[in-house]
Amino acid sequence: MQVRRYNASDLSALKKMHAAQGFSYPFPDLENPLFLTKLVLTDDPVAQDFRPEAFSDGEPGKGIVAAALLRLTAEAYLFLDPDAGTPRQRWEWLLALHNAANREAWQRGLEDVHAWLPPEISGKFGKRLARLGWLRDDAWTPYCKPLIATRP
Repeated sequence: MQVRRYNASDLSALKKMHAAQGFSYPFPDLENPLFLTKLVLTDDPVAQDFRPEAFSDGEPGKGIVAAALLRLTAEAYLFLDPDAGTPRQRWEWLLALHNAANREAWQRGLEDVHAWLPPEISGKFGKRLARLGWLRDDAWTPYCKPLIATRP
């Protein structure tokens, strides 16, 4: 097998795989610059060094059996002094930060922001986020992969 960088001529093969999987989400726009990593795996019997610096450009569209695509997104953190101001003032402060952060993220080209709420505030604060247009997505199970630097 061989891991190589995605090439535009691989698009048809990836669209076929996406359709065959039967998931309800649309095929992503791979021209979007938020896709920072686009790799395909082929059934080419050539041995491959799997370190990123060794990825080849390979032969486009041939023998693709899998792909890994990583799109840049953002994780939101909010720090708000619970002892400062009144509840109404804290809400106004949150709105000001929310609107400014939303504009800045959009101007930087981001398409979405994610927030993971601690269980002790998820009920009450989650309702406030919903009022601001945040969507709770219980249909998908989130996983996290901490990236740990490894030495060659």
